[in-house]
Amino acid sequence: MSFFQGLWAFVAGDARAERTVPPSGYSVWLVVFAAAAMTFLAVFVSALSQTTARVADLWSQELSRASTLRITADPDAMEAQVAAALKVLDTTPGIASVQVMTLAEQAALLEPWLGPDVPLELLNVPAMIDVVEDENGFDGAGLRARLAAEVPGAVYDDHTTWRAPLVRAAGQLRVTAALALVLILGALAAMVALAAQAALAANAQVISVLRLVGARDVYIARAFVRRFTLRTFAGAAVGAVVGMIVVALLPNDATSGGFLTAIGFQGLGWIMPVILPFVAGVIAFAATRAAALRMLRQQA
Repeated sequence: MSFFQGLWAFVAGDARAERTVPPSGYSVWLVVFAAAAMTFLAVFVSALSQTTARVADLWSQELSRASTLRITADPDAMEAQVAAALKVLDTTPGIASVQVMTLAEQAALLEPWLGPDVPLELLNVPAMIDVVEDENGFDGAGLRARLAAEVPGAVYDDHTTWRAPLVRAAGQLRVTAALALVLILGALAAMVALAAQAALAANAQVISVLRLVGARDVYIARAFVRRFTLRTFAGAAVGAVVGMIVVALLPNDATSGGFLTAIGFQGLGWIMPVILPFVAGVIAFAATRAAALRMLRQQA
């Protein structure tokens, strides 16, 4: 018998063995609801995990190409210091663009901390220069050495201190998401196993009669395994579809670089919610089979 023939035989089932499993009851709705709810949560965890990785990569790429030059000097010497810094930057190979931030742009950056309408012109704030490197990049150590010699008040920041925690946090979130998925699927397996044990206990008399007429435990367990596996798959499919619809309706503007505006799946990421019902079905098959055979041994 081929794999597909065996799979079809499992899905079709045995009408005689099916009579040992209750067609309705609380165990049915428990399995279906648990599978739908857990798969719905798993879809969201997967979406959040992929979104976190995507946004972290976007931010890391932007920070890796951008750097900042901060110049601190007396107001009278500030213009000369900025001009000297721009001369150094213009003669440094590998720099794609240089832009001196205006007071309005600096005020916009400081607004979350200092509030609106901050009179920066009355304060001795450093001059800020945005530096963007080209595809080939430039020698950061050499640039620091030239700045130290020609522009003493300049401090070059390549955002390394910002990128490292971001990459580390993204990795930790991926591990946390994977652990959450394991816990969700583990909880689903426990619920399905408990529901199967409850159904077996409720049908103890029927099972005893089947044993008297020669039915083996594997034959009896097969009906429970099939019924609960299909129920789990059906519930998980509903939860996955609802989860994908909800995720698809969320705002998804990945170009903005914002986390709350980029939640969702992209490209091959949609494979994950599609395979979740099948994963839930396999877990239900293994959990129900183990629980059924253990329960039958105890009833023997």
